[in-house]
Amino acid sequence: MRLWSLHPKYLDTKGLIACWRESLLAKAVLSNQTKGYKFHPQIYRFRSHPEPLGAINQYLLALYEEALNRGYSFDKRKIGQARTNLKIDVTLDQACFEMSHLKRKLWKRDRKKYIQLKEIDVPELHPLFQMIEVDVED
Repeated sequence: MRLWSLHPKYLDTKGLIACWRESLLAKAVLSNQTKGYKFHPQIYRFRSHPEPLGAINQYLLALYEEALNRGYSFDKRKIGQARTNLKIDVTLDQACFEMSHLKRKLWKRDRKKYIQLKEIDVPELHPLFQMIEVDVED
């Protein structure tokens, strides 16, 4: 499961679709609608949020909006009504680590997108997150 802290604008088509699908799985986990993935590290940041379902719905909303900008048709009905304005902290090191990881993936599967991003060292975060300066997260 990969729930990127990065802004969804950085994801290639495959990455955006996979993130949408995996975020819906995360929502199912947080809603106790599945038995798997309950202890996946990517779920912790949402589970520790004061409003876990609001946070995952807010996360999904930004993915949905990015999909709309690209002309894709994600199903908005899958995003719940609960939303939150409370941000989740992400470290600068974590954001840079994720950007580096994404660039490695893009080098293999979408060279054009890689070229667009190769000069970015400190990425913009998904709107649910705010950057802080400490160590890389789990």
